[in-house]
Amino acid sequence: MISRNLYLNIVFRVVLITGLSVIAGFFLAQGKSFFVTIICMFIVVFLVFNLIHYLNSANRTIRFFFEAIRNDDSNLSFPANSKNKGMNELYQSMTRVNEQIRQLKIENRQQEQYFRTLIEHLATGIITYNSEGFILHANTAVKKLLSVNVLTHLRQIERIDQKLFQAISNIRPFNNRLVSFSAEHGDTRLSLKATSLKTDVEELTILSIQDIKSELDEKEIDSWLKLIRVLMHEIMNSITPITSLSESLSKVLSKDGNPVLPEEVDEKAIAKTLQGLKVIREQGKGLMSFVESYRKLTRVPEPDKKLFRVSDFIKRIQILFKSLEKNERIKLTVLLKDPDLEIFADENLISQVLINLLKNALEANEENPFAEIKIRFGTGPDNHPEICVIDNGPGISEENLDEIFVPFFTTRTNGSGIGLSISKQIMRVHGGTLKVKSVPGKETQFCLSF
Repeated sequence: MISRNLYLNIVFRVVLITGLSVIAGFFLAQGKSFFVTIICMFIVVFLVFNLIHYLNSANRTIRFFFEAIRNDDSNLSFPANSKNKGMNELYQSMTRVNEQIRQLKIENRQQEQYFRTLIEHLATGIITYNSEGFILHANTAVKKLLSVNVLTHLRQIERIDQKLFQAISNIRPFNNRLVSFSAEHGDTRLSLKATSLKTDVEELTILSIQDIKSELDEKEIDSWLKLIRVLMHEIMNSITPITSLSESLSKVLSKDGNPVLPEEVDEKAIAKTLQGLKVIREQGKGLMSFVESYRKLTRVPEPDKKLFRVSDFIKRIQILFKSLEKNERIKLTVLLKDPDLEIFADENLISQVLINLLKNALEANEENPFAEIKIRFGTGPDNHPEICVIDNGPGISEENLDEIFVPFFTTRTNGSGIGLSISKQIMRVHGGTLKVKSVPGKETQFCLSF
């Protein structure tokens, strides 16, 4: 920031003071021209005071400039033309810097206004609050959702809905929560997602609140329609042969709508009747088995959650895998990065899910001579425990990916179609998820996220 003229002014004064001091010292040492010596000394003193005044003037100007910046005051003005060229260049430099700061502030304000407007127009509610619960910003969507005009503290939410307040108070960064909420327009379901933001002063929490009732209702209706379609298909498959056989047997034992006489019933008719009744009985058993499967699907037990070590759990899974039919044909690889990894869940139910996935992988790879199954234990992107079962089988087609978790849907002739549905139910009651990714002809991956 120091200009060339300012620098030259200072150097000139210092050189002049030094030169006059040398001359005065020389004359004083020689004892000659005492008057000249006195004159030189007076000039030196004057120049020293002038230099101090000059430097103080520049320092005061620079200090005033930085003090204004510290106080966020960019409305400074400096003389455009002054008698001192050195100070004039200093003023011009500070004016340019001040103009750049002013321009940056304008751009920051515009950007801040843009993001504030963007947040205000979001359909999702956004709240920013600090560790003491003071709300720094709440957009229009969240105020409308909570039916308030002003939000300044989380305690206001406690007066609106106790359960919602508890959910917000207990949520941690990068966590998701679902909570029921009684709004003025009726009961709804809210999805809460939190993230943290550290500033120089404090740590803030940014919370998004989204009404997902309509999405849940839509998914629920879609799930019911899929289930009803499968139920109708299975029931019709069982009942149609029964109806057809009943009509055939009725014709054997009746004539023109009247029962035949006992002497008209021969051995062939009896054999045909017995055969037909046997088929009806088998179809009835199949229908009862189907109903029992449905009962199992709707009665997933409440998990008895306990903390267990994954390293011990692996030994159990390996023993259970060896009990599965045709397991010796396929190589099982277990991957565990952290030997100290622990999971808080019902060990029995999770082993049931894993064995079901392993069984499916075995059956899917019956025709694969190079079949391999991997079980990977670790943590997901959100740092939560995750178990993935991966096989290199034929994969799942894209059209079937949306159907495989629908109860009773199966692509195998001897499959019940409830294994994956029950597995997903078990993960749901654990508060986790069961997701699938598949590349046909290459790989299928089922992941349990807790």
